[in-house]
Amino acid sequence: MGDRRTQTLGIIGLGRMGAGIARRLMRAGHRCVVFDKSDKTVAELAKDGAEGVRSLQELPAALGEKPRAVWVMLPSGHITEDIVAELSRILEAGDIIIDGGNSYYKDDIRRAGMLRPRGIHYVDVGTSGGVWGLERGYCMMIGGEKAAVDHLDPIFNTLAPGISSRWCTTASNTA
Repeated sequence: MGDRRTQTLGIIGLGRMGAGIARRLMRAGHRCVVFDKSDKTVAELAKDGAEGVRSLQELPAALGEKPRAVWVMLPSGHITEDIVAELSRILEAGDIIIDGGNSYYKDDIRRAGMLRPRGIHYVDVGTSGGVWGLERGYCMMIGGEKAAVDHLDPIFNTLAPGISSRWCTTASNTA
C-alpha cells in the first residue's frame, strides 16, 4: 500500500455527513466515486466534481487502481450490514472497506473477521462533525490494521480538523 497525497475513495451514503465528507475531500484534490440510493443526490455531488455510479457493482471498476477503498457512511444496523456483505462479494484482496457510521464495536470486530479470509481490510472510523464537518473537519476514532490505516492517512488528514491532526496510534479491531 502506497502513501500518496491524494487518493481515490468510494463513498456510499450521501446524506449530510457523507456528502460533506466527499466535498471536503474533493476540495483537497482527492477523487471521489459516489453511490446513493437517490440518483438526485448522486447527480448533485457530480456537479461538484464527484464521479457517480448507478450501482454498487459499478464501483470497483470506477475506483480503478488497487488497493481500492470504499467509505460506508450509513446508519448502523442492517443497512450497513447489507452493504458490507455486498462489498465483500465485489471487492478483492487488498481492498479496504471503511465504516464511518458509528457501528457497535462488536459488529466491527465481527465484520473484520468475516472479511479477513478474503484479504479485504476493514477499518472502523467512528465519525462525528455533523453538517459542520465540511468546513471545520471531522473527529474520527480510527481502528484497523496498521497498513490499511497508514494507506488512508491522506484521507484522514484531509478530513480531520487542522493539518495532520492524527496524533494517536491505532489499534487492531480484532480483539
